[in-house]
Amino acid sequence: MNNLFGFDDSLIELSQKALDMCSESFKKIQKIQEYNQQKMLKAFQLAGVSESHFSGSTGYGYDDRGRDILDKVYSYVFDAEDALVRHNFVSGTHTLAVALFGMLRPGDEMVCVTGTPYDTIQGTIGINSDYSGSLKDFGVKYSQVELKSDGTVDLDAVREAASKHPKMIYIQRSRGYSTRHSLLCKDIKAICDVVRSVTDKSIIMLDNCYGEFVECDEPLSSGVDIMAGSLIKNPGGGITPTGGYIAGRADLVKMCSYRLTTPGTGKELGCTLSILREMFMGAFHAPQVVGEALKTAAFTAALFELLGYDVDPKFDEDRGDIIEVVKLHNSENLIAFCKGIQAGSPVDSFVTPYPSDMPGYDSKVIMAAGAFTLGSSIELSADAPLREPYAVWMQGGLNFNSSKVGIMLAAQEVLNSNK
Repeated sequence: MNNLFGFDDSLIELSQKALDMCSESFKKIQKIQEYNQQKMLKAFQLAGVSESHFSGSTGYGYDDRGRDILDKVYSYVFDAEDALVRHNFVSGTHTLAVALFGMLRPGDEMVCVTGTPYDTIQGTIGINSDYSGSLKDFGVKYSQVELKSDGTVDLDAVREAASKHPKMIYIQRSRGYSTRHSLLCKDIKAICDVVRSVTDKSIIMLDNCYGEFVECDEPLSSGVDIMAGSLIKNPGGGITPTGGYIAGRADLVKMCSYRLTTPGTGKELGCTLSILREMFMGAFHAPQVVGEALKTAAFTAALFELLGYDVDPKFDEDRGDIIEVVKLHNSENLIAFCKGIQAGSPVDSFVTPYPSDMPGYDSKVIMAAGAFTLGSSIELSADAPLREPYAVWMQGGLNFNSSKVGIMLAAQEVLNSNK
């Protein structure tokens, strides 16, 4: 390879060995990538996407055909009855919050069956906080099923919790800042099957962030009633600059739309300004880009395993999301890794990331991302709280060839920090 970035010869040799190790995994990813891209193309055709649908609307957004057609595209690719895809979801957490508040009422109970949910959604729920306007503040009860000692879902405990007929069973697909495995669709189906064996009254909701298009199967075909995610993660394809989606049962999507706008108007209102072309393009490119991110994750796992670090998932394991966890032993290595990722970015490569306090997190966090869209985690990025086990959560990569350089720069910085 051309050594434009000054890599050590030994690292170049290791990177080639890592690529060889990933050969079969890349073939598997390619098949997933191809299937989901064909499904997306079919969705565009079935929805009758036209150039005229790229023109936005202003004001109330009445009769915005582009907005409605985009909902149909997402409905098809996610195997949903309906979808709510909007640029004015400001984050994945906001999207999840709209869904939760749309479906839950005072006195209802929400049970999270995948342990403690991700840091930023805890404030929305009211876990260990008293934020004004949280679900707790509105009288929604919360409980959770702890994971088993090996990090897997405790299905017996899920069955017991579901037998009490809570209003919502909540599943977080990705791991958040934990070291448990992310959930495959077969894992999600196992949870849903257990819930449905004792109740048909509970809504099964999935936080699908980071999990879109990583498999050929979809959670909504595995028993989930409704799911939500961010458009600056997988489904935006690195093109959509903001937004989120909610998809699933039509009656539940309607309830969520009433929370986003107003009861009675729901999906009928909401102008799209001039963003529809990017939202359609982002969706269309998403399966391809997710495949590149999966290749980046597999390569990262292989390379850092060769360097002697614990990684999860392994390079040849099936993946429930685009995230790769590397346990780096100490804060110096963790900071060095993030410095390398930043140096390998197309934007702000000259910036040095430092740990700092972040809203919604209980410890200092370091983040590395030189992205075209701020905060976009479908672009190559890495972040970590500075706490044991000093693991970094790496995700994204718009194309593998450039992402590979970023990962090698991260490895080089870690090697340099240990000299």
